[in-house]
Amino acid sequence: MTEPALAPLPEKLRQQLIAVRDNAYAPYSRHPVGALLVSEGDVIHTGCNVESANYKGLCAEAGAIASLVASGERRIRAIYIIGPGEALCTPCGDCRQRIREFATPGTEIVVVDGDGRPLKRYDMEALLPDSFGPENLDQPSSMA
Repeated sequence: MTEPALAPLPEKLRQQLIAVRDNAYAPYSRHPVGALLVSEGDVIHTGCNVESANYKGLCAEAGAIASLVASGERRIRAIYIIGPGEALCTPCGDCRQRIREFATPGTEIVVVDGDGRPLKRYDMEALLPDSFGPENLDQPSSMA
């Protein structure tokens, strides 16, 4: 059974996502990525990957989440990720954990193609099954 087609992004959101990806600084990987998240407060936060000569960089999702936190918000309603082409550009492991930190059970993670057309939708359980989160830190230690 095939998945039903995903609804297109509103044009303004699609254009904003493409623009932030096009602002990425990726001279080493030549793989620009953009992320756009919508907070629970319905505020849009964006980020793009930023590379450096020592091959360490900032992921697009991390930038968008930093903007969310800097604004005083803490919850992601939806996040959209765009890469340069037709292939899925899913979040790296570190970003999956970052998204998990600020996600709710209803958070949508949508990967779009290079033109901003949705390719695949994930929920948090599909993106990072059996994840470790803040509630795990509230558990008593079994170490004596």
